[in-house]
Amino acid sequence: MQFPDYRPRRLRKNEKLRQLVRETTLSAGNLIYPLFVGPGTNVIRPVSSMPGVAQLSVDRAVLECREAAALGIPAVILFGIPETKDALGSEASISDGVVQQAVRAIKDNVPNLLVVTDVCLCEYTDHGHCGLIKNGAVDNDSTLELLAQEALSHAQAGADMVAPSDMMDGRVGAIRRVLDNEGFDQVVIMAYAAKYASGFYGPFREAAESTPQFGDRRSYQMDPANTDEALREVELDIQEGADIVMVKPALAYLDVIYRVKEQFGYPVAAYNVSGEYSMIKAAGINGWIDEERIMLEVLLSIRRAGADMILTYFAKQLARALA
Repeated sequence: MQFPDYRPRRLRKNEKLRQLVRETTLSAGNLIYPLFVGPGTNVIRPVSSMPGVAQLSVDRAVLECREAAALGIPAVILFGIPETKDALGSEASISDGVVQQAVRAIKDNVPNLLVVTDVCLCEYTDHGHCGLIKNGAVDNDSTLELLAQEALSHAQAGADMVAPSDMMDGRVGAIRRVLDNEGFDQVVIMAYAAKYASGFYGPFREAAESTPQFGDRRSYQMDPANTDEALREVELDIQEGADIVMVKPALAYLDVIYRVKEQFGYPVAAYNVSGEYSMIKAAGINGWIDEERIMLEVLLSIRRAGADMILTYFAKQLARALA
């Protein structure tokens, strides 16, 4: 194919032609909308580092879910901000915890919306780490039972999908066994399979009130330099029973998304995380970029890399833009 016989510009000359040959599509149906749910009634507490995002009481979260469903967004993922925190993250698995309340309320009021729950302890522990502390470090094996009980409590409340984000070894298998033994074999597990120790999580930690009180999470979240390790992590989670595997963050790890999809062919989720969101929002507010255009371009790149679904705080804004 050589010029002048082959002219690629012929297929770019108007939007209808561009639409016909477009290789990658982006729709509201690809999105999962993250929500931060806390105690109280009629509470909307804006997150200063994430314009447009707020901590919501359960009643307000229900209204947000109705709006999301009306926009064609198929799923939300819930992060809980408990009444109290302790060293064991005790409120993570209680039947009347804030996430458990939210799951029941959403399923009662917006029954066709898929409800995903984040399964981790960092929002619930007073030390801010994702597992139990023993001898000054996060202990892997003693954390597994707590994570499994948290996931079970979410399933009992009516969650369609649980999403372990802790990066403890063996947690997918532990959760799958407990769910299956308790009759919740149809509850989907979306594993945060390749979750990196990233600087892009800063705004999330404000939103979820989950900043570690000592040290950091590099002993359990992945080194940003590694991709072969990500494939091993994904393979382990698939073997343990994960139905969907996730790469987090998304934008700085598009190569990992691509390799995971190419190697395993499994449903792949990617988390367009808080720092990625806030950078675009801040630049847009300052007039440095066309915010909507950059949003579309970034989310399309995540789909192009191989993600089947994207967790993004842009979900409602994107749905409106595509409409």
